[in-house]
This record gives sequence, structure tokens and C-alpha cells, in this order.
Amino acid sequence: MRARVRRKRKKSSNFRSNAELTRRIVRKLAKWWPLLVFLPAMALLLFEASRLGRRHSHDELNHESKLNFTWTMLDSHVDGKLNRLDPVYHNVGGTKERCLPILSAEDLEILDIPTELKGSKGPVKNVIYISEDNDPYAGENSTFSFQKRKPGRSSLFTGYQSLVQREKSFKVTETPVVHCGFYSENGGFKMSLEDEKYLQTCKVVVSTCAFGGGDDLYQPIGMSEASLQKVCYVAFWDEITLATQKAQGRKIGDDHYIGKWRIVIVKNLPFPDQRLNGKIPKMLGHRLFPNALFSIWVDSKSQFRRDPLGVLEALLWRSNSVLAISQHGARSSVYDEAKAVVKKNKATPEEVEVQLTQYRLDGLPEDKRFNGRKALAEASIIVREHSPLTNLFMCLWFNEVVRFTSRDQLSFPYVLWRLKVLNDINIFPPENGNGILPYLTVPSLHTTPRAVSCRMYDDVASLILSNLTGLASMKVKEKGQKPRVYIS
Repeated sequence: MRARVRRKRKKSSNFRSNAELTRRIVRKLAKWWPLLVFLPAMALLLFEASRLGRRHSHDELNHESKLNFTWTMLDSHVDGKLNRLDPVYHNVGGTKERCLPILSAEDLEILDIPTELKGSKGPVKNVIYISEDNDPYAGENSTFSFQKRKPGRSSLFTGYQSLVQREKSFKVTETPVVHCGFYSENGGFKMSLEDEKYLQTCKVVVSTCAFGGGDDLYQPIGMSEASLQKVCYVAFWDEITLATQKAQGRKIGDDHYIGKWRIVIVKNLPFPDQRLNGKIPKMLGHRLFPNALFSIWVDSKSQFRRDPLGVLEALLWRSNSVLAISQHGARSSVYDEAKAVVKKNKATPEEVEVQLTQYRLDGLPEDKRFNGRKALAEASIIVREHSPLTNLFMCLWFNEVVRFTSRDQLSFPYVLWRLKVLNDINIFPPENGNGILPYLTVPSLHTTPRAVSCRMYDDVASLILSNLTGLASMKVKEKGQKPRVYIS
């Protein structure tokens, strides 16, 4: 029997090459696997990021278009409200009565402006204003203000009143001699000769101011034909405000008017603090309008919405008052107000402490009432006659504001307390909330307008003024802040 020889099979070359390739691939994967994982992950990340970016841009466009639509609707609503005046009523014994009983247009047409001022019958007959040319205290040492001891334009505007001179100024005589701004020709607050001549012609004035850019100028409404003929509407601007308003397309006409406002450009403002510059037209109207009999001061953030002659008749002549001012809406005490001023960073603690220390030394009590009303004033609107007594009061008030802090709420009760002969003051209820008209309030985009009675607001100033801060030029705040919209 023949033995079978077993032959070895030769391995296929193809099999060997496949095995070798597999081993090489495994070795490469073992070496480069982190990179192979990283690259797809990065590609996926970039894809998702681009997708989110496209979605965000789309959402922003939608949000912006919605906001633009909202602002357009609001602008049209605001424009309508700025030019519309609705009477506000409350119910008295089942009968509708106006909240602020202003005379009818027919009565206003025949209303005579008093030429004999009530304050002229008081103890003060004439006020002499100290200037560089007639300073009876020239050469004396001055301890004017710890804030403004350095020589400069502000000192030349106010003069150098010492504490002794300050104390003398509160002593009422027939002819008091007091500091009252405009001390030197080099003190600033300069106007053109044409503007000065115009101011001298005014007998009844509604005035406001905007310095350092300031607020937009809102046109007054609600006046009668008689008021248009008899009342000057004057807005004081500086050159910065002029440039700002020009950039926004608001140009002064060749007749110096924008709407009903006569624009007076003031150069060389005396103070670096615009709040102090604003006190000059606010408190020293009798110096700017030397022949005026009556004036109404309106904060620039507000729109004047009533007939000025009707306001004078309702707040001064009918109540036999020489000055009418809105009381403070939140606090009654000077000392409480001082804490709030510091807390809100309206003045430094050191400034406030100097003022309060002086007032305590002078014996100012913590009384919260004056003739049954709050002694603390808001002063967003000041209605007054230009009699020697009220002029003296405003000079003393201005001197306190310049000497201490610019917060006139702190110094008003003090001057009122020191000048004990000024009793015929109408301190009426303040602007409520944001100062919008009491018949309609919309504090946010999602609030439904509602009617509000006079009793709910108990508010005279809001009937006269419509606070429009941030209304006509609303802007979306930074991310994280909710936009606030106020519609009057």
C-alpha cells in the first residue's frame, strides 16, 4: 500500500496582504484616534453654532420690527396726546365738577391782569440787589460756601456773601439790601441785547430752561386767545442745548421762536453744575424779567397744559395768595429729605451735613406742616407775583441753594421759616407718581389705560403739567432692564 504524502498548502499572497493592511489600520487607529474623534466633534459644534446664529439674527430682526411697530404706535399716540386737552372732573354730590376750576375761555377773554400786587402792601417796599458797583460789604472777609471758595465766574455771579451778611439778609426792612445773583458784569449768564429788550416787555411770563443738552421742548397747550396775546413763553437754552436740538432737526426760526416758545440763548453760564445754572431762571425770574408782574415756572421735563391766566386766577388771585408752589409728594421733614438726598446720591453726605448743621444751629424745628400743609416743596411748578416780598424770598432761597446743596427742597422750608412775614402762600398738592395727567396712566406696555378721579390723585400740579420725561424720545435700555413707558 502506497503512503500518501501530505503536501503543505501555500498561503495566498492576497491573504497575507489583507492581514498586513488590517494590522496597519489598527496601528494607525490606535495612534490617531483622538484626532479622529476631535475633528467630527468640531465640525458638529461649528454647524450648531452657525444654526443658532442664524436663528438669533432672525429673532433680533423680528424683535426689532415689533419694537419699531410699538414705538410707531406710541409716537402717534403721544403726538395726539400732546395736542389734546381733556377736562378732568370729579363727582361732588352727584354733580360733575372740574378738578381745577379754571375760568371759561369767554371769561378769560375779559379777565383783567391786576396791576396792584398784593405783596406790595407788605412790610417790604423795595429790594436793593447787591452788585460789584454798590456792594456795602466790599472789603469784608467772606465765608461764602465751602463748595465754592475758589475764585471764578460763580463767585462773580453770586457775590461773596459771608455768614454775617447772610444773617442780616433775613432781617425784614422796608428796603432790604441782599445778594441776588448778577453781582458782576463778568459773572456770566449773558444774553443778546435783542433778547434782553424782549424780556423787558413781558408782563406775564411762562418760563422754562434746558442747559447742557437738557430735555426736549414741549409745546404748551390749553391757552386762550387772550393768553396768547398777553403772556410771554420763554425757554432759556445754552449753546450745548442749541447744538443738540439742531442735531435733532429742531431749529429756531428767524423770529427766535420754536412754536410758541421764544428761545433765549444764554452764554457763559456761571456754574459748572448745570443744576445750579437752572436755578437762575427758576428763582431769579424777577431779575430776568424786570417789568413782569406775574410768572409761572415750569420744569423742562413737563408740558404746560393749562391757560396761564386761568392758572394765575385759580391759584393766586382767587385764593388771595402771592406765591403758589407744589408740595412734596413723599416726605414732610427737611431732615427726612436730607437722608433721601444722600441715599439717592443727589448730594454728598458732607454737603448735606454742612447744611443741616447750620440749620440746626439756627434753630430750624422739625415741623412738618405750614398753615396745615406740608412745608416741604416739590417746586416742579412755581406760580407767583413779582412783588418786593416774593422777590426777596426768591433771592434768599437762591442764596441758600448756592451756598449749600443744589437741592432746593432742603432750603425752601428754612427760608419760609426765617422769613416769617411771607404767609400768603398756596402750597398745593404735588405731582402724583410720574406726574402724568390723572385721567389716564399707562405705566407699562401691557397696562390697560384707566380713568382716575381727582380724589384718587388729589393733585393740582398734575392737572397743569404733563410729565413727559423719556416719552417722545424713548430708547430701549440695556439688556437685562425692562423698558418703562409713560403715556399722558
